[in-house]
Amino acid sequence: MRGNQKNKNYKIKWNPEFAYATGLLTTDGNLSKDGRHFEFTSKDIQLVRTFKRCMNLNGVKIGTKTSGFDDKKYPHIQFSNVKLYKELLKIGLMPNKSKRLKELKIPNEYFFDFLRGHFDGDGSCYSYWDKRWNSSFMFYTKFTSASKQHILWIKSKLKNLLRIKGSLDSLRHPEKAPLYQLKYAKKESKILISKMYYKKNLSCLKRKHKKIKTILEIDNKEVNRTLKLNGRVMESADIYA
Repeated sequence: MRGNQKNKNYKIKWNPEFAYATGLLTTDGNLSKDGRHFEFTSKDIQLVRTFKRCMNLNGVKIGTKTSGFDDKKYPHIQFSNVKLYKELLKIGLMPNKSKRLKELKIPNEYFFDFLRGHFDGDGSCYSYWDKRWNSSFMFYTKFTSASKQHILWIKSKLKNLLRIKGSLDSLRHPEKAPLYQLKYAKKESKILISKMYYKKNLSCLKRKHKKIKTILEIDNKEVNRTLKLNGRVMESADIYA
């Protein structure tokens, strides 16, 4: 459904919510070729509503759009803002961006808000019990992109800001272009998650945040169990050294 952002005096001001919405646009959003329109689509209506609020699109209605993959209809919002469009071009976004994305000019102060949006769009977190290591609880945080240069930029940014390295994999399909996946194991994931969710009540995809909190709760229980070994109390540093 089309909407019009009528406020011609709209000014971009970097803040946590705008940075988060920019992360969503980077993954599940689209800039039209006409130089003025944007659209954002997600299977999660909560995420579309959050995007709408973060972008101050009070007069824009949420509609539906049919997916080219499975012919299902998903929540969708479209709006127009020429000035915003030009500003996002300056930071590195563009039409048909999936394979062409490179570095984006995101202020360091708001990078983890942006990254949380990126994660909610194309990221994931999963966990499992590794029986090879006395039923150790493992979990990973992942970011995915069709652009290798873009995912390498995120990897470099996180190395500089948090001193975490991660690992990069190429996911290939015989009939499709490759996807690039940046993955962080448990120790680095805990550092990363603490930065993405640095306080309560941040804009986020609630179901993903709930999953992450459950994973961290299980891990904390496992740490407390492991801290007591052979009758002596171990320091946390012993566990993650």
